[in-house]
Formats: sequence, C-alpha cells, structure tokens
Amino acid sequence: MELLNNQREKSSWPTLLALSLAGCLLFSLVSITLMESFLGLAFLFWLVALFRRETELALPGFFWPLLVYAVLSIIVCFFSVNPAVSFKDARELLLYLVVPITMSAVLSRRGRSWTTFALLASGLLSSLYSLGYFIFKSQPGERIQGFMGHYMTQAGLLLLFICAALSFLLFLRDRTRWLWGIAFIMAAASLALTLTRSAWIGLVVAGAFILFLYRPKALLLVPAVIALFLLASPQPMKRRALSIFSLHNYVNKQRIEYLKAGWKIIREFPLHGTGPDTVDMVFQNPKYGLSEVSRQNVHLHNNLIQIAAERGVPTLLAWISFIVWAFYSLLKRLRNKGSPVFPHAAAAAAALLALFTAGLFEYNFADSEIAVLFLYLISVPFALLKKAEQ
Repeated sequence: MELLNNQREKSSWPTLLALSLAGCLLFSLVSITLMESFLGLAFLFWLVALFRRETELALPGFFWPLLVYAVLSIIVCFFSVNPAVSFKDARELLLYLVVPITMSAVLSRRGRSWTTFALLASGLLSSLYSLGYFIFKSQPGERIQGFMGHYMTQAGLLLLFICAALSFLLFLRDRTRWLWGIAFIMAAASLALTLTRSAWIGLVVAGAFILFLYRPKALLLVPAVIALFLLASPQPMKRRALSIFSLHNYVNKQRIEYLKAGWKIIREFPLHGTGPDTVDMVFQNPKYGLSEVSRQNVHLHNNLIQIAAERGVPTLLAWISFIVWAFYSLLKRLRNKGSPVFPHAAAAAAALLALFTAGLFEYNFADSEIAVLFLYLISVPFALLKKAEQ
C-alpha cells in the first residue's frame, strides 16, 4: 500500500490536481474568478486521475445528505416560478465537488502542504490589503471589503479563515503555528473592519468552541475579549456591536420582516419552494409584508428560511441533515487531542459552527467563495483519516 501511495505521489495527474486546488485556495480570499478557474482545473485533473486510476473516489459520510440536497435543488427547479433563473442558479451546485476533489488532493504530503500554505498565504494577503486600505484610503465609518465585491462576503471568508488560524495556532505542534498566529491577529482585525455583526457573532461562538477544546477554563477569555473590544474599539465598531441588542435598530427590524415574509412564503410553497434564486421575485408582492426598502434585497438573510422558501421544506431537511452529520462526525474526531487530525477537525467543526451561527442572520451558504472554502475545511479531516487508514 505504501508503494502504491508513493507511486501516486510521483504521478503527474495527482500532482496537478493538488497544485490546482492549492491555486484555488490561494485566491479564495482574493479573486472569485481565479478561485473558480483553478477549481475548474482541479476538477479536470481529478477526472483524469480517476480515469487513470491514479486516485480513488472518496466521499465522507456527510456528502450523501449534501448530494440529496443538490438533487432536490435540481428537482425543484422544474416547479420554479422562473425555471430559467433557477436552472441557471443550479450550476453552482457543481462547486460541491470540492469535497471529493479535496479528499483526493490532500492524500499526498505535498498536496497537504501546498493547500495548507496556499490558504495561509491567501488569508495573510487579504488581511494585509484590508489593513492597508483602512490606514491609507478608507473613509470614516467605511466598511472594508478587502478584495471581495462586498464586505459581507469578505467577512464570511475571514470568519472561516480565522477558525482555521486559531485552531492551528493552538493545536499544531510545529513552527508554522506562529505564522498562523500572526494570520489570526491580522484576520481578526480585518474582520472587525468589515463591521459585519453576523460574522462577529459567529466568531464568538466558534472562538468559544476552540478555546473550550484547548482548555475549558480558557472560556473566561471570551467575555474579557468582548469587554476589551467594546472599550477600545472606535465608535463605529462600538455602535455596530451594541446595535445587536437594540430592538429599535432598523436593520434588526428588517431581519424580523424577512423572517415573517419567509414564513409566509414557506406556508404557500412548502414542498418545492419558489425555486432557487427566485424568492426576491416573489416577495415583491406586498402581501408578504416587506417594506419598499426591504424588497430591494435579494434574499431573506437566514440560511434556514431562505432554503425552505426557495427550495422547500424537504430540501431544508436534507441541508440540516448534512450540517448535523458533518458536525457529529467531526466531534468524533476530537476525542484524541494528540491525533494529527485533531487541529484540522477542530478548525472544521469551528468553521461549521461559525457558518451556521452567522447564517442565522445572513444567507452565507449561497456565496460560492464561502461555500468552497467551507467545504474544503470540513473535508480535510476525513481525507487525513483516509490517509491514515491506507
């Protein structure tokens, strides 16, 4: 078996696969076009490697409910209020192939090293650019968006990256942990500059989870860090943070509007929803109770409500099954703190908690950049387990 693994590592196609996935991760926080281009190359090299039997089709257990979610998402397109729009949106389901691609690409030592350092470089580059922009070009109160087209996409990516950086800082046992520590500090500062409250809440939950894994007593740092943030942060950040608890904040009222409108849509289209990417067409009808300003948005700011409204309750149940299955599987990999899988499993479980928590206030699973990085992070621990079994 070891001889077979060595032969695979020397083969050109698995090497090209690993390099392409590394390129995808290198641009994951920098450019969606280049990220998807390298992912497309990785897909082609993965297919060739499969055909030549230089890699195997490996699927973690959580992929099956994710596959059911994808199949149901395609089926409901036939019942969409606008099938053309829904089928066009369904193309993004191909991004979920990053799961088996990752399972193959990181089996080799070089693949693991290349993809890990590519992600580190991407996070450092994005954070450095954001901090530089804030210092030299930003306007007072401007929400920093880094290389992304929107500050909320930037926040979602930084949130996932921070989960990996903090986990590797605390749990890795080599010198690279200090590079991850620097990346964690820079990314956390960059996330603060986005003024994105949903990502901040996700970070508190994920950070508390990682600290609990490290040392339960370290949870005492969470309220201390929050208090320090509120005391030392500039007024725009402080106002944004405190507005989370305000019942009079207009954006908070909007979130309630979206929840009510989403519930009405779900009751009207319970089985198949309105169709992928069509909810914003449907809630233009005044009967759903959205204000004129709220109707200008394109989604309902909540993963659960949005998925059920546009794809139906059965599809939502498949998505929830995927999340629960993945999280439970990762928790089982956290029983042995000395395992080399532990740092990656901790990062993956924290990223899942972060995405789910932030997704209660934002439809973040629809962002292709966020979905790719998230699926990569939660796939790596299972690839390492497969490597250990060979």
